[in-house]
Amino acid sequence: MIQIRLKPKREKPLLQRHPWVFSGAVDSVEGVPEPGETVDVCSSAGEWLARGAYSPHSQIRIRIWTWEESEAIDESFIAPRIQRALLSRERLAGVPEVTAYREVFAESDGVPGLVVDRYGDLRVVQLLTAGAERWRRQILDVLAKAGECRGLYERSDSDARALEGLAESVGPLWGELPQGPVEIKENGLRFLVDPVAGQKTGFYLDQRENRTRVRAIARGGELLDCFSYTGGFTVAALRGGVERALALESSVAALEMARANLALNGLADDRLEGIAGDAFVELRRLRDRGRQFDVIVVDPPRFAPTSSQVQRAARGYKDINLLAFKLLRPGGLLFTFSCSGGVGPDLFQKIVADAALDAGVKANIIEWLGQPADHPVALSFPEGRYLKGLVIRVEG
Repeated sequence: MIQIRLKPKREKPLLQRHPWVFSGAVDSVEGVPEPGETVDVCSSAGEWLARGAYSPHSQIRIRIWTWEESEAIDESFIAPRIQRALLSRERLAGVPEVTAYREVFAESDGVPGLVVDRYGDLRVVQLLTAGAERWRRQILDVLAKAGECRGLYERSDSDARALEGLAESVGPLWGELPQGPVEIKENGLRFLVDPVAGQKTGFYLDQRENRTRVRAIARGGELLDCFSYTGGFTVAALRGGVERALALESSVAALEMARANLALNGLADDRLEGIAGDAFVELRRLRDRGRQFDVIVVDPPRFAPTSSQVQRAARGYKDINLLAFKLLRPGGLLFTFSCSGGVGPDLFQKIVADAALDAGVKANIIEWLGQPADHPVALSFPEGRYLKGLVIRVEG
């Protein structure tokens, strides 16, 4: 087994069961490990600490498989971890009103780099790290045999692959695959999902409970849904009692599917106005025209894929929330989110507070929102808590 020795005083995160070793902590590498090859990690004094997958191209140089020296990383170690993850989602799997959820969530389920999303009887798989890629065959074999899955489709086209030095990998893997969009159920709502051409794996499953919350408390007036994608929040708000909605989205195809989702849920098409364009540009146009809204949802894509981009992300989040506050009627509600892992909850709250101050509004946080139970956060891995949300009421 190839041995990686850490620099002095750099072993503390591993002793606390954090699953990442950054390149700056590495002192020496025995030999030339291949991408994804299993290596032993030792302290500067030579004490064995953990065993993980080596990634020569990533700043996260090693992702830990185990802290047990007796545990071998071989043909048999993957299956129990995936099966435990699937078992932990049995509550969701048995709920008829929820047919789409995350089955495996990478580090939090002990399988770094593996994401599996379930859409009915279809699994959509992402292999995002060198370690997951090296165990591709074993992973796919387990997923093909487990549960009532009838097909596997791969969407390993995230920017995370590039950071690992891996090319994109997209396409059918096994079994029966749907011809066209897949219909899912979500707490009384129905949505069409395109696992082939849609964003991420086809839908934003991490916002399931937050869509339910919007449906529960948004009442009357008009909704502005920024970065609306296929209308998840729009449909939820209209079903909850909002009268009209404006969906702002860069993709024309996504807006077309949003209208299809309205029809699927028995909502009249004339309740939706769609604008295809850049959110920052279109929000300024709405501001300049004096438009006002009673409920605004701001759910942008990840502004900070890595920690080095946090400052730029902070500017983007402040700008978009400043515009939202300018467009919100007194007494209105703002649901605002960040999915950037590098932007923590405290920093996100500060950014939104600064935006409110610059907008000249007084506002209160009435709820904190986050990701659902199928996106668990390991206690030793706070980075797993990537989705932050605030519900803010502007004083009338």
